[in-house]
Amino acid sequence: MLPAVANGRLQNDKLRRWLSRSAIEAMPGPVEWLTSVLQVLGLPYPDEGCAALRMWGQTGDRPAVWIAAADPVYLEPRLDHLCLHALGRAGVPTSDLRSLIDHLQRTLAPGSDFSFARVGSCGYLRAGQAIATASLPAYAIDQCAPSEFMPSGKEAAGYRALISEVEMALHDHDVNTCRERAGQQPVNSMWLWGGGCAPEQRTTPHPPLFADDPLLRGHWYSVTGVVDRWPGSIGDCLSASVAGFVAVTPEFEDHDGAMESWLRELREALHSGRLSRLTLLFRDGIRADVVRSHALRFWRRGSPLLD
Repeated sequence: MLPAVANGRLQNDKLRRWLSRSAIEAMPGPVEWLTSVLQVLGLPYPDEGCAALRMWGQTGDRPAVWIAAADPVYLEPRLDHLCLHALGRAGVPTSDLRSLIDHLQRTLAPGSDFSFARVGSCGYLRAGQAIATASLPAYAIDQCAPSEFMPSGKEAAGYRALISEVEMALHDHDVNTCRERAGQQPVNSMWLWGGGCAPEQRTTPHPPLFADDPLLRGHWYSVTGVVDRWPGSIGDCLSASVAGFVAVTPEFEDHDGAMESWLRELREALHSGRLSRLTLLFRDGIRADVVRSHALRFWRRGSPLLD
């Protein structure tokens, strides 16, 4: 998994031609990374509990209760709909998220069967009884109308009521006042998704994972897979694996030079025979499947997905 690559972000002509000769496409619809990775590996997606898996990935311990993720978002009113802006870990400092989650806990949790909690840079909702939640994380539907991805039917009533309470509680919070004064988008809602209980740990063969992403790490823990942090380079991943690996490069790094370095390492590993094939998932939804024989496609000098 690599940084965004479309719209001319990759400046190196040789690397751009190399990628253009591969089987390259734009993945359809909202892209959620655990889904994409497991599809590449031909492995099943968890039935429920993605938020619990994410917490598992952060703490190393399997949560024993029902949990949903509570991620900060800005819902922008437009003419006839709302537009969701995923603020994410980079957009909301941990100190601000702590203040917002603590405020929700003080104002909404007393006397109810749910509570709010923060683990690192992630917010969570714990509940005694399951409620309907969205299935996709906020980053996957960034810039979309959230109504299309909210729970529907009778089970959605509790979700919508809770969201309304959250939005009223956050409306005039000091964090949002400061953010607006600084020209930043306020946190006017929390996106509740991935509700459920963590699956029982089982053993299912997975390639080694090198990643800091907590959801992927949590899934790998749940199947007793080999998990390590992103080591800093593709070469380190190659040295630590025998028959392939899954690597997730850092999400918020200034990636212009770094991405070129990672792509050069991957191209060389393929050319030398250290790897037989590559599947590259870029964070803007571009996927490239590459094998050595693609180098013979001399007629492919560019791709509209990269230009």
